[in-house]
Amino acid sequence: MTLHQGEIVVGEELVRRLLGEQCPQWAGLELVPSGAGTENTMFRLGADLLVRLPRTVEKAAALRKERVWLPRLAPHLPFRVPEPVFTGEASAVFPAEWSVFRWIGGSEAGPGSVADWGRFGSDLAGFVRALHRVDLMGADFSWYRGGDLAPCAGWVSDSLESCRALVGAELDIATAESYWRAGLAQPPSPHPKVWLHGDLKPTNLLVEEGRLVAVIDFGAVSVGRPDAEHATVWDLPSAARDAYWNALNLDEPTWLRARAWAVAVAASGIAYYWDTFPAFVTECRTRLTHILSS
Repeated sequence: MTLHQGEIVVGEELVRRLLGEQCPQWAGLELVPSGAGTENTMFRLGADLLVRLPRTVEKAAALRKERVWLPRLAPHLPFRVPEPVFTGEASAVFPAEWSVFRWIGGSEAGPGSVADWGRFGSDLAGFVRALHRVDLMGADFSWYRGGDLAPCAGWVSDSLESCRALVGAELDIATAESYWRAGLAQPPSPHPKVWLHGDLKPTNLLVEEGRLVAVIDFGAVSVGRPDAEHATVWDLPSAARDAYWNALNLDEPTWLRARAWAVAVAASGIAYYWDTFPAFVTECRTRLTHILSS
């Protein structure tokens, strides 16, 4: 099912044609679907590679950012991150740039993979601390989650109204909205701009033997204020949130702004993907459930 207007439909046959056209050395390797997110469709290629294809031509820009910046960021980070190994060009077969990355093994962070949620929260905080300390290296490209909450008030209010109509009987959207407004009432973030991953949700956190080992999908990488970076901890159990908070020693206004961002992104995800991406809607509902029970 397509998620966006102008989405490029991708299947194994198309990927085979792309490989044969641009990197025939890999054309004979086993090709297996490996999931799809809101931005990309993915195929595992052989034992060691991953093909990522943007869902629309415009979303190829996110892959381009990863190819440029991940090799520069990786040496400063405590866990594995994606390693680009090939840049695919737009062609008659596929009208956008695409990428091949080194495969990273592991399981998504969850109850069946994480051994100790407190330690996981501390490890995630260590990754965030390291990323936020990396020199900006002249980068100055932003994303809305690296800015202030106020410019987002219109679409967040619309998203909350949509959520009230869709799930209002199951979730306390009025309380969620009060958390959004509590963050909105805080002064603008005083923190300096830093590198942001932008989407540290469990599906982008890989675990082996119970421990965090890799952080993937840097499509939202940007430079901005760090408040929204902390929003995804509400996807995690309370033990991880508490350990994360303590490890980073976050102040109350930052935490309130982060919680407001968590509400905003969850509400917009439910509203936008309700009919097209049930798995992502479930992630967003889980986040709101955690926020409302915290």
